Amino acid sequence: MTTAALQTVLTVPERFRGPAHCANGGWLAGTLTDTLNGGRSAVEVTLRAPTPLGTELKLEHLANSVSLYDGDKPLVEAIPVAEDVKAPPFVRFTEAARAEAGFPGRRAHAFPECFACGFREPGDGLRIFPGPVQGAEGLVAAGWRVPFTVADEDGVPPSVVGAALDCVTGWAHLQPGESALLGRLAVQFHRKVIPGGVYSVVARTTGREGRKRFGESAVYEVDGTLVAAANATWIAPR
Repeated sequence: MTTAALQTVLTVPERFRGPAHCANGGWLAGTLTDTLNGGRSAVEVTLRAPTPLGTELKLEHLANSVSLYDGDKPLVEAIPVAEDVKAPPFVRFTEAARAEAGFPGRRAHAFPECFACGFREPGDGLRIFPGPVQGAEGLVAAGWRVPFTVADEDGVPPSVVGAALDCVTGWAHLQPGESALLGRLAVQFHRKVIPGGVYSVVARTTGREGRKRFGESAVYEVDGTLVAAANATWIAPR
């Protein structure tokens, strides 16, 4: 007996771009995680090709996976994982906010229009600018002041939290002007993000292999309560 796939349509608004003309990978990861299991457990999202903006895409839910297609072209796949997603250590909000002064993207940014870490107008993008944490090698952090403009009637959606977890793992590796593309993001949500709230967004490097860069990130409440975590694989250009 063959199980039929449940198909719906997803269109990514231009607002949620990462690199120009394609969707932010963390936004996609949060969206597919929520689609797969409502964010109740960890999900691994693999980005197979850039996802276009403003285009009707096919979202296919089959058994324990969710996949996104542009016609017959596979773009993104999400599957559940049994293990909890590891998180970097907590950084206090005041220290995380101070670290923003060292954000490498201020000197040169490959994707300045990015929804998560770009220089968008306040309220339009998240404006998460991670910089090195003093005395902690490989650790970066930023203070996240959550704009009300990213919330819907149910609060801050998983797609936005996924975006917050995404770019910070790249900036744990990148120097001014360098670039890489997200290849995979494992995401786990623990608590809701509150519109207007303040949080620490933290990431650290966990290794590299050839062109691959590995990192882990987390969103923390001001008292150190873990809100969400992600483990990322980035691909540096040849």
